Amino acid sequence: MAGYDRNFTDELRTRLSIVDVVGRRVPLVKKGQNYWGCCPFHNEKTPSFCVNEEKGFYHCFGCGEHGDIISFTMKSNNMDFVEAIKELANQAGIKMPEYKPKSAEQVKREETYFQIVEAAAKIYQEKLFEAEGQEALKYIRGRGFSDEMIKKYRLGYAPKNNLIANKFVNVRQDKLMATGLCRRGEYGMYDFFRDKLMFPIFNANGQVVAFSGRSMDGSEPKYINTSDTELFHKRKTIFGLNFARDAIHRANRSIIVEGQIDAIQMQSNGFPETVAPLGTALTEDHIAILCKSNRNIVFCFDGDGAGQKAAGRACDIVMPFLRDNSDVRFAFVTGGKDPDEILKKSGSDAMRKIINDSISLVDFLWDLTNKSFLVSTPGGRVQAEKFLKQKTDKITDTSLRAEYEKEFNSRKYNSWHKWKKSEQKNINIKLPEIDTITQKTLVFITDRFPEIAERYAEFLASLNINLDADVVEMNIDEKAAEKYIISLKLQKYLEKLHIEKKELTAKLLSGENVQEQISANEQEINRAKEKLETLISM
Repeated sequence: MAGYDRNFTDELRTRLSIVDVVGRRVPLVKKGQNYWGCCPFHNEKTPSFCVNEEKGFYHCFGCGEHGDIISFTMKSNNMDFVEAIKELANQAGIKMPEYKPKSAEQVKREETYFQIVEAAAKIYQEKLFEAEGQEALKYIRGRGFSDEMIKKYRLGYAPKNNLIANKFVNVRQDKLMATGLCRRGEYGMYDFFRDKLMFPIFNANGQVVAFSGRSMDGSEPKYINTSDTELFHKRKTIFGLNFARDAIHRANRSIIVEGQIDAIQMQSNGFPETVAPLGTALTEDHIAILCKSNRNIVFCFDGDGAGQKAAGRACDIVMPFLRDNSDVRFAFVTGGKDPDEILKKSGSDAMRKIINDSISLVDFLWDLTNKSFLVSTPGGRVQAEKFLKQKTDKITDTSLRAEYEKEFNSRKYNSWHKWKKSEQKNINIKLPEIDTITQKTLVFITDRFPEIAERYAEFLASLNINLDADVVEMNIDEKAAEKYIISLKLQKYLEKLHIEKKELTAKLLSGENVQEQISANEQEINRAKEKLETLISM
């Protein structure tokens, strides 16, 4: 084991699920919180080999074999330690650096860092309830935080002066700076966090390792976090996980929201399985850590453009972690609100409905594809198919990837390629009248290009015009003809959306609560405009 310290082996244990590692050699079946199979180390017919994903160990109740991913790889492949480490590093897709064991001095240094950060957290807590912290206390109480919540999550206040630098004047400056609490300037040491509402960041064991500070004077950025240190790595730390771990098992899922205030409010109002990345920087390490607890994840984002982009990034990151027992879903909080606001104004039931109405990853990816490409055109469909293939290729489970491809192929056939004549009888869309020039153009197109007419028969039927009139010759080729119909279709759709907006506005003025519907309508109008602009520029 010499030459590799616990940092690297812990990295492997974080990035790799023991269920995946063992499952390469042993067929496993989930029963309760554990997985079971026949032991690979002795002959047996009745499964007595147990694998616990969260704790990362296996145990055979028949022969007594016990260990983790490293010992399993060594024993099952007849490898020594170094060979097993190399094999696992290859599976995890990470480079195996030449690490040295932690020295006694390094271990002692880290213990000192823990002591400094813990002492700072206590000082910040005290300051929140003193005169200097009154504005911060008033703010957080105004956000719906009870004193019990403030105490549980150990919220505090960092005053405007150099409190920590002065309090720890007898501590070596390099140690203070190593915790991220202080920096050295032209005039000496100064506090990194000043005039900030402080949110301690805990590791999985519940130890304070860093802080997130919220600006109290309106300055940007609104939140700043401790820089990466020996104790704290942003991309591997999940806010609230130390509180949520047991609840994730009970709920059989985790919920991921965008920020720490949302996470705390969710945990305190009936959703204890909620966590958050620090900022919007969701990483593969975050998903790997959560999947070791449970592979069912609900991503809960704001319904605005930024939330949609965050959902798209989350989709990309989670694809390689999908297994046949994964249930990944997406929930969106619309109307310019976030979970914190929903909980305060509408209560837990409203938030529960949003979570319950979440859509599956398959549906989210399908909707994202249809919104991103003009699938009514051959070129748009080719782009959309490449996009879907790029996503599904990230699924490492070959059987699951095949099922996703089969599902999307079915949807593409039924939605993009198959014309259903029977549906022409059920058109209920009310559209404005078609002018004479448009009618003559459509008569020419349907006469000269019957394939296009068949492809857009449903839309043409909805226009309620006579396409059997005399044909007037026009200088339009097949490509321009299809572009014309798509453009008309988008224009009519926009007209319909604007009519809906007027009706919703009238309802709003009469006192009805339709703000969320108006917001969704406006977002759809913007999407349709973008598609129309893209089409015109082609």
